[in-house]
Amino acid sequence: MQGGSSGIGYGLKYQARCISDVKADTDHTSFLTGTLSLKEENEVHLLRLSSGGSELICEGLFSHPNEIWDLASCPFDQRIFSTVFSTGESYGAAIWQIPELYGQLSSPQLERVASLDAHVGKINCILWWPSGRCDKLISMDEENLFLWSLDCSKKTAQVLSKESAGMLHYLSGGAWNPHDANDVAVTCESSVQFWDLRTMKKVNSIERPHVRNIDYNTKREHILITAEDESGIHVWDLRKAKVPVQELPGHTHWTWAVRCNPEYDGLILSAGTDSVVNLWLASTSTSDEIRSESLMGLPRQRVNPLLNSYTDYEDSVYGLAWSSREPWIFASLSYDGRVVVESVKPFLPRR
Repeated sequence: MQGGSSGIGYGLKYQARCISDVKADTDHTSFLTGTLSLKEENEVHLLRLSSGGSELICEGLFSHPNEIWDLASCPFDQRIFSTVFSTGESYGAAIWQIPELYGQLSSPQLERVASLDAHVGKINCILWWPSGRCDKLISMDEENLFLWSLDCSKKTAQVLSKESAGMLHYLSGGAWNPHDANDVAVTCESSVQFWDLRTMKKVNSIERPHVRNIDYNTKREHILITAEDESGIHVWDLRKAKVPVQELPGHTHWTWAVRCNPEYDGLILSAGTDSVVNLWLASTSTSDEIRSESLMGLPRQRVNPLLNSYTDYEDSVYGLAWSSREPWIFASLSYDGRVVVESVKPFLPRR
């Protein structure tokens, strides 16, 4: 395991919490990030890795009216993204379009495509269907889950269905299953809930307190990763979800975010309030595979799953994003507005 960082840095003017890979940009390795300032005019930065991979360039800088608490890039249109924002007193959510840049850094205003204004309480996140083109969105507040139909050409978003999580279930976030468009996982105070979007009903759950973040393994069905405040990271096989397949120690303080690599099975990033990003190689072996190894008399060696720690931060790290275009590259964002892009090529598993 190594420490420190040899990554490429970029500084935002204000504090920030969220960063997103621009998956639809197939020509560049790009990321979107937004700031979180209560008093100043907030900003959205479009960042691109230079062709030589040695510099992080700001291709667009846009003003945003409020604090940005959640940001996600549209997976099928590189100019479209969503934000959840706060005025300090209330929350809102909107879909935005980046103007044509034509090479200028000082860019025109963002265009508001649609407002997701059906929420009453605190909005936590917006989810885009992760694989391929889809005109549907999910948004969540603390009590309700909404399914939307988005029409960017008509600049409209309509609620298709809505359901309450019920009393004593405070929704905090979620992940859309990339293997099943009808399945979404939702984090609550004491569980991870699995919802069927066709009926808008909960169909299963993992009882687990203080789950902070979740992500699906895009390479293997039924594998879900959870990040928990104090008890680290857990790998789950959802076909038998009573106990995790693997437990990783996580961070010395709260484990805040976890991301599965889009291409390399078992490669996981985590970030925490200990100002560290960790790179893990997790096992996704089934119990049958493990049992067959034992029966054949093969030695099972304990291998440290922690491949590397990146420690070049001075504040809590809240934002993580793998690049879809170059899956050995990731971007991280600490609360003080520092963006770092790293390459994990030396640690890639054999394929």
